[in-house]
Amino acid sequence: MPIVTTTYELAAPADAVWRLLEDFGAIDRWWPTDGPAPIEHVVVEGSGVGMIRHIRNRGMPHAVSERLDFIEASSRTWMLSIVGNRPLGLTGYVAEGQLHELAPDRCRIDYRAHFSVAADREDSVRKALLKSWTLMFQGLERAANATVAANPEHRQ
Repeated sequence: MPIVTTTYELAAPADAVWRLLEDFGAIDRWWPTDGPAPIEHVVVEGSGVGMIRHIRNRGMPHAVSERLDFIEASSRTWMLSIVGNRPLGLTGYVAEGQLHELAPDRCRIDYRAHFSVAADREDSVRKALLKSWTLMFQGLERAANATVAANPEHRQ
């Protein structure tokens, strides 16, 4: 099963970013609206570990359903898997992220995924995942900074 990894530094406080990630069902509050395939709506099924967010993106034939498999505030770690209809010809997908504070207004996300697809699709899927993750990181950074600007007490 191929693995894709990346690291992204955000010019935003780690606590503000973590609050966004912890609210797993609210991805539409921080996902970029000005990029490709913006989110039209999200339907949440359940709560906590095991919950599923069904994400409907504009122009996509079906929702992408992500299940929260693990989340731990003390280590700022989370894991999710895509279940049901998977995009890009994926036959399997499990991702893990960890958020690290670098300075009061900077943090880093280490992110990796194990995925499976037809052999001839591996490279194109890897590129699409990295592109999608960049959108994710940019949206988190923007939303975290907007939250801190509106509510300075969210800096910590």
